[in-house]
Amino acid sequence: MGRWRPPAEKSTALITRAGHDRLKAELDELWRIKRPEVVKALAAAAAEGDRSENAEYTYRKKQLGEIDRRVRYLSKRLPDLKIVDTAPSDREAVFFGAQVELENIASGDTVHYRIVGPDETDAKRGWISIDAPLARVLLKKRMDDEIEVQLPGGTMRFAIIAVSYQEA
Repeated sequence: MGRWRPPAEKSTALITRAGHDRLKAELDELWRIKRPEVVKALAAAAAEGDRSENAEYTYRKKQLGEIDRRVRYLSKRLPDLKIVDTAPSDREAVFFGAQVELENIASGDTVHYRIVGPDETDAKRGWISIDAPLARVLLKKRMDDEIEVQLPGGTMRFAIIAVSYQEA
């Protein structure tokens, strides 16, 4: 059996201004600072002689490959992204960039999420991708609406308590 896998589903090409700036800064740092340092260290390791038993050479070669892979990805992804830096005209409904407060109907616990692009998700901060199942169910819903969503832990029901947008 081969190793072929179907291509991954295309992710939404939306991003906030801050997220776009972070990706550009990461690309700039990788290309101008980290890559030249690794190339210099790789050259020094290669000059030590036998490369087949040179752990430093192997490590630096792998590190350079990882940097080049990330640079290629960012170079292709950044031009495709559409920056969304304005709030929608209907600020009562949930759209891209919304900060949503939800109440778990079963337990009464509240959770906060912000709907962002797939390139800037951060679970620790409560930032979920617009492509996530929860975000898809939330889109176009309003305060006091109840939603039901199928999550990895099972079906959950939430009530939308608040919807807000950050000022750009």
